[in-house]
Amino acid sequence: MTNTAQTQANFSNAARFNMTGDAAGFNAREARFNMIEQQIRTWEVLDPVVLELFNQVPRENFVAESQQGLAFADVELPIGCGQTMLSPKIEGRILQALSVKKTDKVLVVGTGSGYLTALLATLANHVHAVEIHQELSDLAQTRLQKHNIDNVTLHVADAANGFAEAAPYDVIVFTGSMPLRPTTAENMLNVGGRLFAVIGEMPIMQATLTQRVSEDAFRHDVLFETCLPPLVNAPQVTKFEF
Repeated sequence: MTNTAQTQANFSNAARFNMTGDAAGFNAREARFNMIEQQIRTWEVLDPVVLELFNQVPRENFVAESQQGLAFADVELPIGCGQTMLSPKIEGRILQALSVKKTDKVLVVGTGSGYLTALLATLANHVHAVEIHQELSDLAQTRLQKHNIDNVTLHVADAANGFAEAAPYDVIVFTGSMPLRPTTAENMLNVGGRLFAVIGEMPIMQATLTQRVSEDAFRHDVLFETCLPPLVNAPQVTKFEF
């Protein structure tokens, strides 16, 4: 549920890949190893469970065949409908921060390619993934089914304020940025639940982890600085005119 207007320049970083999409000679195993060691691990993702997860779930199977040579690049890869796929290092930091358990119920706002949903589903009890674009949700469903990932329920809806239909959750992930903390979604967390969101506006955004410590109290931590394309229909800051 993000747009690509701010990501096109990143493709210069992927020049070493075959930009024509020709998969001839493409070595997915080597590319995956390099992605983990040179991108994810160097971005302070050291949890062995998370690192092994990127080995288990083949990222190249969650993009169009013509994009497989770019699947492991350090870019926000366009996936259609004006949306992008999170870069591997951001996905790694998200997974490490959330410490997903086998008993957790997870909400993903912005299904996108389905890859982050697949990673989370491998760790969690069940994942509800909400996408505003039917086309992307349908593609994600096909990819998840091919990998026999059956603990995911896909929804097509606007979940910029969370998704009350399946609440409460143990984990919530927003895959696009927003200018304000998602307080409505925070209240959909169980006590002990965690929420990842990138908060702010260009050029200053912060990846944050919110933990619900009691019915009435939340803890907010800044994890790192980054910039993501905005979430579709994210609540906006009220600007006064004088």
